[in-house]
Amino acid sequence: MTSVKNLSGGFFGHKKKNARTPCASIALVGNPNVGKSTLFNSLTGMNQHTGNWPGKTVLTADGCFSVSGPPESTYLITDLPGTYSLSAHSPEEETARDFICRGRNGTPPELAIVVCDAGCLERNMLLVLQTLEISKRVIVCVNMLEDARRRGVSIDCELLSSRLGVPVIGICARSRRGARPLTDALPAALASPEYSFPIPMKYPPAVEAATSVVEKALGEVSGETSGTNKRWLSLESLERGSDAVREYLPPEADIRVLDRALTEAWDILSSAGYTRETFGDELAAARVTHAEEICRGVIVSDDRNGGYGARDRRIDRLLTGKTAGYPAMLILLALVFWITIKGANYPSELLGAFFTRLEALLMQSANRIGAPEWLSGALILGVFRVLGWVISVMLPPMAIFFPLFTLLEDSGYLPRIAYNLDRPFCRCHACGKQALTMCMGLGCNAAGVVGCRIIDSPREHLLAILTNSFVPCNGRFPSMITVISLFVITGSGIMPSVMSAIMIAAVITLGVFMTFVTTGLLSRTLLRGEPSAFTLELPPYRKPQIGRVIVRSMLDRTLFVLGRSAAVAAPAGLIIWLLANLKFGGTSVLSTAASFIDPVGRLMGLDGAILLGFILGLPANEIVLPITMMVYLAAGTLPELGSGAAIHALLAANGWSARTAVCFVLFSLLHWPCSTTLLTVKKETGSVRWMAVAAILPTLAGFAITIAVNALWTLFT
Repeated sequence: MTSVKNLSGGFFGHKKKNARTPCASIALVGNPNVGKSTLFNSLTGMNQHTGNWPGKTVLTADGCFSVSGPPESTYLITDLPGTYSLSAHSPEEETARDFICRGRNGTPPELAIVVCDAGCLERNMLLVLQTLEISKRVIVCVNMLEDARRRGVSIDCELLSSRLGVPVIGICARSRRGARPLTDALPAALASPEYSFPIPMKYPPAVEAATSVVEKALGEVSGETSGTNKRWLSLESLERGSDAVREYLPPEADIRVLDRALTEAWDILSSAGYTRETFGDELAAARVTHAEEICRGVIVSDDRNGGYGARDRRIDRLLTGKTAGYPAMLILLALVFWITIKGANYPSELLGAFFTRLEALLMQSANRIGAPEWLSGALILGVFRVLGWVISVMLPPMAIFFPLFTLLEDSGYLPRIAYNLDRPFCRCHACGKQALTMCMGLGCNAAGVVGCRIIDSPREHLLAILTNSFVPCNGRFPSMITVISLFVITGSGIMPSVMSAIMIAAVITLGVFMTFVTTGLLSRTLLRGEPSAFTLELPPYRKPQIGRVIVRSMLDRTLFVLGRSAAVAAPAGLIIWLLANLKFGGTSVLSTAASFIDPVGRLMGLDGAILLGFILGLPANEIVLPITMMVYLAAGTLPELGSGAAIHALLAANGWSARTAVCFVLFSLLHWPCSTTLLTVKKETGSVRWMAVAAILPTLAGFAITIAVNALWTLFT
């Protein structure tokens, strides 16, 4: 029986005073969040060195541990960054691949340990298969067995080992169980010859024929001096060209021989209908199919305990299918907005009445203590009234929308939305992760901009930031809903509310479409480049925890966004009050400004008062409509939050029609982001120039679309 000692005192409590020269180098590979680093820490203790991979900001960690004999052996283990594949589409993938192929000094590690999550073994198997294609010796560690067992998932490690042809060891790294069988297996694994698949990885016949041609050429140019698997090199060169594998060949290798072989191989592939764009997809599809075959019977899942099984697959065929995926998204989106519209009206009226009564009490108190009229006007009729507007209009829909949105997230549906939108984003040369940041923008564009940090590529990160505001935030919804229900979809009952929800969903769909269009244009002009790979884990569907969802959505989202809006609305209220009460020649600055920009507003199907409302609403989109009403009334304060009938009467008396409402909704969707979002863009990009671009892009689109809609409306009516 052997025992493990890490060189600073391991988890078995032994210590090693004199470090020995490691007898073998080991690479630790795995997907993110599979417990790889936990296993690494258990083996090495504190005897670790962490640093960046040369030329990249990607961390790797080195550590040593020893196994008592006889003989006693010391091993150097390198914890590689978590990666979903070895296709080198990201710095993490490139670092992991290069280390497995060449190590740090040109010598590949003697052994690769691939750590897998027992609960997602089939997904992890893709990395296992790629590692087996590169490395000569592999051990597979199936981690988190206890967690998987609680979810009703069990793994037959012996069957998996027989199918892969390599040792498969079940471990629980967090509880430090299973490390001894792993270390016991190291000497035999290192002493064994190169493994071969009992169930070999087979690609389509044309791919196999082309691979054989290239593999023969690689043997001619490198002989036996190259330690890298020639079959893997063949596949890499077919997918990426000879330059992708040059660094793995001897310096004296005649690359022209390889280029001629690649030309011959691609003649074979082309005759079979393959293109350079589809070849990589075919390889991935073959690996997925092979992974499914290997895992068949190895994974036993009990759906009743929450495992990803037949039930989830049936649901995914509907929600992520080519036919029903997009309609399902639109229906769910419309349903969320219908519930929001129906549920928010009454609470908004109650809050409006409450703030009206509270304002009256404050004014009475100010008069009672003899406060100057200008002071009570600025603080109560200016700051407080604007705050009342923001809270009354924003809080009810947010208190409904955010919990519903969080329920979709908690149930596991939100990653499916990102999956559905991955292909359109890839066609725009962007990353599918942008779909996730776009969904975050529905709540708050500033939060969506911050969420763009999940995108690794600097180019795609910037694309996501610049186009995030094309999707309307929660601050724009109340005005859009009010205007649609008053002028476009009128009446009472269920059907008008359903139609209003459908129209809001259509407006958001237009925003998503404009995101695709703008992203595609930027990818072909200012920010040229190819899309990076996007690997997304689809979690099992789970029953949402209602109580936790409500608390989390209220504290983390609703109150956060409301607090931010209130913070910018208060000074905005003061400025608006000053502009409304500062008069020249009997006309306020507010009215003068509205008259000056009126021609531009008319061209857009709006008027000067509406356009001024958007300009002064820069701090918070929630105050656009009340500012517009304030200009119409020529009042020194914002109008009180009245009934829908009163608002309709005021707007109609100032020339509003269905055309005005449609153009208002379109420009609400497409105009400059709020000040908070713009400042967030500047912070994330570190550039005033990109902040200006983020403001100009949606604004240009808004001007173009509203002018076109107004012209067409005039032409056909």
